[in-house]
Amino acid sequence: MTEVLLYVLGILIFVIGLAVSIGLHEIGHLVPAKLFKVKVTQYMLGFGRTIWSKRKGETEYGVKLIPLGGYVAMTGMFPPGKPGEAPRASTTGFLNTVVQEGSALGTSGASKNAEARPDEAPKRGVVGMVEDARLASAESIDEGEDHRTFYRLAPWKKIIIMLGGPLMNLVLAFVFFAIVLVGFGVPQNSTTLGQVSECLVSASSTATSCSSDDPAAPAAAAGLRPGDTIISVDGTDITSWDQFRSIVSEAPGTSLAVRIERDGAEQTLQLTPVENERAVTDASGKVVENADGTVKTEVVGMIGATPASENVQQPITAVPAFLGENVQSVVGIVVRMPERMVDVWNAAFGSEARDPNGPISVVGVGRMAGEIVSLEDAPVAARAQTIIGLLGSLNVALFVFNLVPLMPLDGGHIIGAVYEWLKRGIARMLGRPDPGPIDTAKMAPVTMAVAVVLGAMLVLLVYADIVKPVSLFG
Repeated sequence: MTEVLLYVLGILIFVIGLAVSIGLHEIGHLVPAKLFKVKVTQYMLGFGRTIWSKRKGETEYGVKLIPLGGYVAMTGMFPPGKPGEAPRASTTGFLNTVVQEGSALGTSGASKNAEARPDEAPKRGVVGMVEDARLASAESIDEGEDHRTFYRLAPWKKIIIMLGGPLMNLVLAFVFFAIVLVGFGVPQNSTTLGQVSECLVSASSTATSCSSDDPAAPAAAAGLRPGDTIISVDGTDITSWDQFRSIVSEAPGTSLAVRIERDGAEQTLQLTPVENERAVTDASGKVVENADGTVKTEVVGMIGATPASENVQQPITAVPAFLGENVQSVVGIVVRMPERMVDVWNAAFGSEARDPNGPISVVGVGRMAGEIVSLEDAPVAARAQTIIGLLGSLNVALFVFNLVPLMPLDGGHIIGAVYEWLKRGIARMLGRPDPGPIDTAKMAPVTMAVAVVLGAMLVLLVYADIVKPVSLFG
């Protein structure tokens, strides 16, 4: 029963972390929008039915039923289709933008157009979709407030508003990773022995215990025990396990004076590594081959001991590199998304295993959080560290995904603002009239297509995470 409760607690922690991450993402849009005097009518967490809301000034703040998205509604996201028409309100947000705009674009454009302009024939096809985009979630702009619409902003202000959300997720990822690396530390091999083998068994052997014919391991023969800390070898101070392993590897058949600390006291033992043949690898870990295609080998020393692991706190300067590696990894997943989704399909409906480094849905991440918190033998600190790292990775995913240059994602709006900036700049350089803001409503067909594709991907990932979930522990 306790394990089940802990599993549910893990999922709850993840849901709260996701809601906070999305909420701060939307604040990243909200704050610069208000600073630039854009009229913001709504700030909502989640999507679906509103379960709580409160109006403060001109903005309604609220929480909706399904806490997996959010949005900020700004007036005049799309410019008017014709001079003199009123601009329309629209939203910018994560997940909920897709749901809102996608569902709105899926309604009957004919009925909306007919209702809005009874004297005009209903528009269908792409033109109708563009008109629907302008009318979707429309609010009348108060008289005299046309200057507060989003589309009238300078392009650089639009970029700041749209970039604010993803950058907030990047900052959150930095904070979470800083807690993991600087606060908890990173598991590393220590100079303390974790295990000492009694004998040396061939790598090809399936034996699980020593026999009388097996040679004694040099570490055990020298009297080394688990818990011993290596201080020096032949007078050279040992500061890392890699340093000790390198000395041992280069000394097969050579007696080494190893000074250790055991139970607070120091002593010196004589250790003689035995010869062991192993494959040569390059700097990237790839096995090196000879000219005839055979694996190149080398003779190194072996003692039959492995190190204990310890958490080593990292300097704050290590966080940017760690964050960069995570961003690079997620970018790789996004770039290869079509291929990855084929793999997910094959795993969900076939016998193939899920790729633990492939895409997963929020359902899958929630299950991971439940697994982490419900681990019985893991220390509380280790579980907390893993959960915080998971939230850091989640924010990296939100940062990268929202910068995909397609509408209705933030990246699509940013590309639109950059294009407008260049277009107006070129016109100014050539002495031509200002072409004005670009009509992003014309991207409605792309928005609809992206919404459909993202919806299909989400359904597939959720299904795969239910029938064949990715587990952190195999």
